[in-house]
Amino acid sequence: MNPLLQDFDTAPFSKIQEKDYKPAIKEAISIAKKEIDAIISDTTKPNFENTTVALDKVGSKLNRITSIFFNLNAAETNEKIQTIAKEISPWLSEFRNDITLNETLFNRVKKVYNQLDFLDLTPEQKMLLDKQYKSFSRNGANLNEESKLKLRKIDAELSKLSLQFGENVLAETNDFEMHVTKESDLTGLPESAKEGAKMLAKQRNKEGWVITLDYPSYVPFMTYADNRELRKTLSIAFGKKGFQKNEFNNENIVLQITRLRHERANLLGYKTHANFVLEERMAETPEKVLSFLNDLLEKAKPAAEQEFLNLENYAKKLDNIHRLEKWDSAYYSEKLKKELFSLDQELLKPYFKLENVVNGVFEITNKLFNLNFEEIHTIDKYHEEVKTYAVSDNEGNFISYLYTDFHPRSGKRNGAWMTSYKAQQILNGVNERPQVSIVCNFTKPTETKPSLLTFNEVTTLFHEFGHALHGMLANTTYGSLSGTSVSWDFVELPSQLLENWCYEKDALELFAKHYETGETIPMEYVKKIKESASFHEGMQTLRQLSFGLLDMEWHTGQSIELTTSVKEFEKKAFTNTKLYPDVSENCMSTSFSHIFQGGYSSGYYSYKWAEVLDADAFEYFKEKGVFNVEVANKFKENILSKGGTEKPMNLYKRFRGKEPDSNALLKRAGLIVNQD
Repeated sequence: MNPLLQDFDTAPFSKIQEKDYKPAIKEAISIAKKEIDAIISDTTKPNFENTTVALDKVGSKLNRITSIFFNLNAAETNEKIQTIAKEISPWLSEFRNDITLNETLFNRVKKVYNQLDFLDLTPEQKMLLDKQYKSFSRNGANLNEESKLKLRKIDAELSKLSLQFGENVLAETNDFEMHVTKESDLTGLPESAKEGAKMLAKQRNKEGWVITLDYPSYVPFMTYADNRELRKTLSIAFGKKGFQKNEFNNENIVLQITRLRHERANLLGYKTHANFVLEERMAETPEKVLSFLNDLLEKAKPAAEQEFLNLENYAKKLDNIHRLEKWDSAYYSEKLKKELFSLDQELLKPYFKLENVVNGVFEITNKLFNLNFEEIHTIDKYHEEVKTYAVSDNEGNFISYLYTDFHPRSGKRNGAWMTSYKAQQILNGVNERPQVSIVCNFTKPTETKPSLLTFNEVTTLFHEFGHALHGMLANTTYGSLSGTSVSWDFVELPSQLLENWCYEKDALELFAKHYETGETIPMEYVKKIKESASFHEGMQTLRQLSFGLLDMEWHTGQSIELTTSVKEFEKKAFTNTKLYPDVSENCMSTSFSHIFQGGYSSGYYSYKWAEVLDADAFEYFKEKGVFNVEVANKFKENILSKGGTEKPMNLYKRFRGKEPDSNALLKRAGLIVNQD
């Protein structure tokens, strides 16, 4: 009996075998097709219930099964799962097209949509109908048969290419190791990082130390190791993922993906892929996005250039370095930061034991949103390192299940993300609560020390937890509008907002306690964390803007057809944001997973866009108090619980009472002087 085809509440991980996925997905697609047939064979006049609501429920079993499969393909994959992913992705793409290109179904949706102004619908119902109609019209429902066939081919190809892109990046990450046999080559590296490197070597049956491209191994080495040549080796290895003359090269895949996206947009009547994507975002047009990015660039560039000059002079004075390279960036930045603020990241780490930080984020969200987290051992998990929690409110109502998975493994892709195994929705009068997961790659415990986080890892945990809150506190009627199902340039608001509490004394005192002595983090450290928060903010902003502008360059389609060199295209895109000398062996695009594997194509700008929102929103908290329950409740009621049920700007204005002001971000970043 296939466990994936049985009724289950939480994912039955331990019962699932790899051979179960394909037959389960095939059967779930068949069930979903029958659900579609039931809608189109209904002889009664199309209305909101028998068409719009019925269609929203189609494929619920398929969604549950594929959410399990693709979440594992990211967090606990292997060659068999990757092979299955390649086989099933075209099936799923074909099925999506079977829906959006089904003329009879579209005609029913269209008939209901044409009555929109005459139906007595709630804002959420209107949004569902509007999104549903656009999901057809924006995906080829109005095309002729020949063009529909062409669209199907493009979608199937894009699906395969983006999977291949991600597999190549993961393979390149896993294939590289820097084996160090002389301890003198590790001078400057903190003991915890050395211990981690020794443990990695031991796991690989090697003497000495092993450094990999996984962030908990890579970042400390680039930040602290005195050996410049080894930093260079590691940096170049990191930067050439997907850009080597081997089977994992992504150059052609990048060109194919961007050309196919452009062709698809043209087929649907849009000038470029960016025009297609942004029509349904807060930003609306590529022109608005480029104006937003270039406006920030104009304000940040002078500060960035000055910061770079200061760093270059500092490296010259300290070590007679005449030309600052990319592999010098984190190393000298950390030294300068330590000198300016007397703030050593290694001094902070003992105060950020992973378990304490997790408990801290739990306590902060309890104060703000009345949530309680209880670790449970009654639901299945996919790996022994995963922890599971039942989340309830102060009245004892069940809110959500939460999975946490915090450490790197060979089958886990780099980075950090929040995902969902089950969306919240109201079904047959029952409020079905969500099941949410946070996946990260934090420093592992060693034989002598627990997992101690860098401050950057602390903010990453808070960031992903902000996304999790968006999922957990969802309270909408329809699953397709629930939780993080919002405009892409709005989705980062809850995550980036929550990061702000990492810098607040009242919040840090709750969880930043020394793992050995229990002593609360000294206030002088808190003061320094706050003071140093905008350190090199100009350079950081320029870096983020460079990624956003590169993304837009790839997807505004001006010269994609003529492009033959990914590297040359990228160099041109980086012209206005370049600080460091180019590294000929490196290429950003070939491992830019956000835009070529994830959902950020024409959307990377949204990180900065959301920073404007979060800085403005947090200013409201600061005016009233960072634990002000009234403001927190307004945020919960108007943003976290509402998902994508209304236009984002309407929700934001209802919470804040006004549109966001970009000056809040510029002030926080120290890029303009606070005029208050």
